[in-house]
Amino acid sequence: MSALEQVIPEGYKQTEVGVIPSEWEVNKVSKAFEICNTLRFPLSAKVRESMAGEYPYYGPTRIQDYINECRIDGEYALIGEDGDHFLKFETVPQTQLAKGKFNVNNHAHVIKGKVATAEWFYLFFKHREITSHLSRQGAGRYKLNKATLEQLPCAIPPKQEQTAIANALSDVDALLTELEKLIAKKQAIKTASMQQLLTGKTRLPQFATYTEGKKQGQPKGTKPSELGEIPEDWETRTLKEMATSNGLVRGPFGGALKKEHFSKSGYKVYEQRNAIYANATMGNYFINQKKFEELKRFAVNSGDFIVSCSGTIGKIFKVPDDCPEGVINQALLKITLNETIDPDYFGHYFKWDTFQEKIIDGTQGGAMKNLVGMSEFKESLMPVPICKREQIAIATILSDMDNEIQTLEQRLAKTRQIKQGMMQELLTGRTRLPY
Repeated sequence: MSALEQVIPEGYKQTEVGVIPSEWEVNKVSKAFEICNTLRFPLSAKVRESMAGEYPYYGPTRIQDYINECRIDGEYALIGEDGDHFLKFETVPQTQLAKGKFNVNNHAHVIKGKVATAEWFYLFFKHREITSHLSRQGAGRYKLNKATLEQLPCAIPPKQEQTAIANALSDVDALLTELEKLIAKKQAIKTASMQQLLTGKTRLPQFATYTEGKKQGQPKGTKPSELGEIPEDWETRTLKEMATSNGLVRGPFGGALKKEHFSKSGYKVYEQRNAIYANATMGNYFINQKKFEELKRFAVNSGDFIVSCSGTIGKIFKVPDDCPEGVINQALLKITLNETIDPDYFGHYFKWDTFQEKIIDGTQGGAMKNLVGMSEFKESLMPVPICKREQIAIATILSDMDNEIQTLEQRLAKTRQIKQGMMQELLTGRTRLPY
């Protein structure tokens, strides 16, 4: 018995698409499916704009529009004819499954089931590496012409097994869709809660009425402020007023921290990515003791906030208690709050879109934005409950919502991993389903 025969399990066989069950076949796409490119309906974006309607108009990787005519009715698989998506097959689907009435432009092949179902084509080639069969169209772009598509090999299970596999994966897709909807709903609830709680429009019951004096039991009123109506026992404060003395510091100018100042170890140099990815340990830049003492004004302490100031701007991260000792670089600023401000309340308000719009300068146009000037940044206002307990109570509610969303997102990521594993097992026949 050869070494190759020894590694092939009983009931399986070696084929040009890998090891598959013995009762599965390998067919060329031209034999297993019907390519229906005559159904394609090429239309320019301008023409589609004049044909707005209810029927999906598919491109090579997604729905591009909805128009008022349809050329196709039924279940078909689509695979792009050209583009860079073939290089991203592991994370970006190469195929689409279209059902009902729809249209396809001339950059996607239209596949109808014959020996195998259209859904099987969609699943089998969705994340399959096929670049070795394709012709190049410049750097990073490939073309899948019809002649090449016809010759692609495809493993074909019995029809009933195709259906069983498709149903199993469809069940997981349904769970993924429900999780995505639930996450979107929770995020919408949190957004609405921030709008109410961070402005004082909705008060928590324990802070909504007077608890002593002549007004005991009466609801608290509001007062006008630079930010509009706020509760009468709140106040507006600038970032400068919320920080300690010298607690708002922009990173050192480039000349103070050059490449030649870095060492292999020592005091950490905090970078943009530490703020962007909320991680205190990322990065490999360090300075020695002498340089650290020279830049002591920019030193980072536990509880400080660091904020990204260029590129991906406005991202804020509270440095944890066990953070490495170090300094910020020129692309960051740090905020050290005074004791009257709860850090979590501050963090939630700072991340809120309404506040982000105030501190990000969009007047220059284009994709690149900048943080507003430091003097304007220091004068940015927040409404703040005078009672720190109320700040903490508001922050706790919003943090609990964040934790709930994070748990759901982790579950979603885990379910996606499970689906990926299922696809690898089921589409190769390594795991069989009863049918």
